[in-house]
Amino acid sequence: MDDKITIYTDGSCLSNPGPGGWAVLIIYKGKNEILKGGEPATTNNRMEMTAILNALKWLNKNVKDPAAQIALFSDSNLLIQSLTKGWKRKANLDIWKQMDREIVNLYNKRIFLSWNWVKGHGTNKYNALVDEIAVKESTKQKKSFFANI
Repeated sequence: MDDKITIYTDGSCLSNPGPGGWAVLIIYKGKNEILKGGEPATTNNRMEMTAILNALKWLNKNVKDPAAQIALFSDSNLLIQSLTKGWKRKANLDIWKQMDREIVNLYNKRIFLSWNWVKGHGTNKYNALVDEIAVKESTKQKKSFFANI
């Protein structure tokens, strides 16, 4: 595997709570891979976290080389700060637990990544792409959400 992997993540929620979506763009070996999904009733923060969780799962499944240079970008400064500074976690503890497990698995394989904040809705074309995909995934969930109210 190419030793450089760049990942962009984003989450979206049409109302908070409400129908939500998430997206991940993985750039490696000169190609792009997109992961995406959604939930009919969720929050924006859960979708941001779910995107990162799915990126971590992909890394654990696909990266074997400890020399890999991995940079993960999110427009959620709160999540990046929580991940890098050990801020207290007050909500979504189920997802935090899964994320912690994936991170430990990577570290046990001596695979490390850098956590990076990117300005949301700015000029970064990759962040704009995952935002667009996450919003589309939210829209797919909209019909299911409002049918259950």
